Amino acid sequence: MTHDRLRELLATGLIDRLDARDKALLERRARIKASGEKPSRLEPRGWWYAVPGAAYEGVFEALELHDRFPVTLEEGADVEDMSWRRGAYPVFITPELDGWRLVFGNLAEVVGWDWDEWMGAAERLSEHCGEAQMFFQDEAAGSDVWVVAEKGRIRRRYAAESDPEWIGEPLPWEDLVVDDEDYDPEDYEAEPNEGTARAAYACEQLSVDPTRIGPDTRMSGHGWLALNAPGIGHKGLDLLV
Repeated sequence: MTHDRLRELLATGLIDRLDARDKALLERRARIKASGEKPSRLEPRGWWYAVPGAAYEGVFEALELHDRFPVTLEEGADVEDMSWRRGAYPVFITPELDGWRLVFGNLAEVVGWDWDEWMGAAERLSEHCGEAQMFFQDEAAGSDVWVVAEKGRIRRRYAAESDPEWIGEPLPWEDLVVDDEDYDPEDYEAEPNEGTARAAYACEQLSVDPTRIGPDTRMSGHGWLALNAPGIGHKGLDLLV
C-alpha cells in the first residue's frame, strides 16, 4: 500500500469500516515497513510514559484507549500535530525501543493536567504493565518530574518547580547528595534520600531517552495510534506519511 493510499483510507474513514482480514493486512504492512525502519530521535511535548515492551497491551486499558491502528515510528512521531475530531485525541505507543515502549501525544487531553491525574495514570499503567515511568520537562518553567511506579504504587519520585522533593527510597543508579565528597551539611542540609534531579538523566538510566534514539537503539515491532474516545474512528486523522 502506498503512502497516498493509506492517507486516503484514513481521511475518508474507510479504515474504520475494514473487516478483520483487512485490518490484519494493515498490521502486516506496518510490520514490514517497521522491519526496515531506522530508529530516530523523538521529541515528546510535555510529558511521556514508558512501559516494558512485552507488557504494553496494558496501556490501552489503563488509559482507556480505543480503535488502535498500526503505524511505524516515523508515522506516529508527530502525533501532537495530527488532527482530531469530536473529542477523540490520538495517542502514540511506539515500537519497542531497547526493551521499552514510550507513550505520548495529547496526554493533557487524555490524562489531564491535575497532579493527581498524572500520578493516577502512572499507577494504573504500572498496575496493568507491571511497571511504568513518567517523565516531564519544562525548561522554561524550571519544572522536572520523574516517576517510577510498580504494581500500582509509586516507588520513587522526584518533582521540582519551586521546592524540589524526593519521595521513596533512592534507586541503585542514583548519586545521593549526602554521599558527594564535597557535601558539607553546614552549608546545605540535604535530605537523606536526595538524589537525581533531572528527568533527562533519569529516563536514560531507567528506560529510554527519546532524544537519544538513533542507529544504536534496538527497535522491534511496530507502533500504534489509538484514540481516547470510543466509536469516533480515524476519519480525518492527518497521518504524516
